[in-house]
Amino acid sequence: MTTSTTASVSTHILDTSVGRPAEGVAVQLAARSGRDADWQTLGGSATDADGRCKDLPALPAGTTHVRLDFAVEPYFENKQADAQQDAPANRDSDAFFPEVAITFAVKSGEHYHVPLLLNPFGYSVYRGS
Repeated sequence: MTTSTTASVSTHILDTSVGRPAEGVAVQLAARSGRDADWQTLGGSATDADGRCKDLPALPAGTTHVRLDFAVEPYFENKQADAQQDAPANRDSDAFFPEVAITFAVKSGEHYHVPLLLNPFGYSVYRGS
């Protein structure tokens, strides 16, 4: 819940290589209160069948920066294992991006929805609504 002294964060992941949500990706949330402050890990979640994290922890009052860490390598390994059953010669075995870390600034009282558009060789993020 967002209050006048806190911000809130939500995210979801769309696997653009298949046009579907990315299910089962672990997401960690960290925050800090100032550029020179240490990061505080707040906890995490995993994406559901709709690619959403519905239970990320609340941000503490005074948060100025947030970092979302997405563990995408296991997602692609699982996806690759499924694909190899059909076409093993057409797949690489290594994830190009084993993790994606997104850091952004926040202001008290605002909600930040930060979607991750993901594919095996690239990603994009934006501030959604």
